[in-house]
Order: sequence, then structure tokens, then C-alpha cells
Amino acid sequence: QASRQQVAALPFRCTPELEILLVSSLESRRWIVPKGWPMKGRTLSEAAAREAFEEAGVKGVICEEPAGAFVYDKRKRNGAVWRCEVEVFALEVQRQSAKWPEKTLRTHRWCDWWEAAELVDDPGLADVIRAFAARPLKALSAA
Repeated sequence: QASRQQVAALPFRCTPELEILLVSSLESRRWIVPKGWPMKGRTLSEAAAREAFEEAGVKGVICEEPAGAFVYDKRKRNGAVWRCEVEVFALEVQRQSAKWPEKTLRTHRWCDWWEAAELVDDPGLADVIRAFAARPLKALSAA
């Protein structure tokens, strides 16, 4: 079956080390980045930025071009498995709100990029994080 498209935000800040913001998934509580489905009337990067706000309460500058992509199998409650291709957009975080839609549903945590790559369950997402971290820092802020 064909892959279904999803979008994700890769929220980051430089303090001065590159840090990534992870959120827990709703079902399994694994560490992931904010992600969801494309939204009508929004570009893929805008939809990713929206997910970052809904799931982690962060806002900032989203890159129009994806930082990378990965594929995973989404398990539905009814037992069905959907293959999803996720385009990941870097989001330079400028602020975190005091409240946001899914604040009580998820845990979030800032960590060094290498720790984020270790903590996420999905090897494809870990690869996207490592590749993003390998870019020159100047390119990141311009991202």
C-alpha cells in the first residue's frame, strides 16, 4: 500500500550547544518529535509548526525546506498498520507558551542533539537528527 504523508517539526535551540525538544507519544510514551497530518490551507512546514505548538507549546521560525524524512509504521487502535512517510521541518524555537492544547497529555524535554538521537525510538528519525546536527551552525540559524 502507498505511504501516507505526515509532517513533523524538529524544534531546536542553540544554547550555545544544539538542543532538540522531544515530546512523548500519546500511546506508548516513547520520545518523538511533534508530528501529525498535513492540514488543508497550510503548507507542510506550516502544518509542522502548528503541531509543534499543539504538542509542545513552542513557536519560532520554521524552515520551508524539510531537514529530512523517515518512514515508520503507525499502528492503529483497530490493529491496522499504516506506513507513513514523515517530512521533518526544522523549527528554531523562539518562545514556549505557558499553556497549549496537549500540555497535560505529553511530557517534553530539551536535550543535547546526540542524546535526542539516542532517546528516539525510530532509527530514521535518529538519522534525521544526526544529519541536521552535522550541518554548520550558521546554516541552522538561517534554516
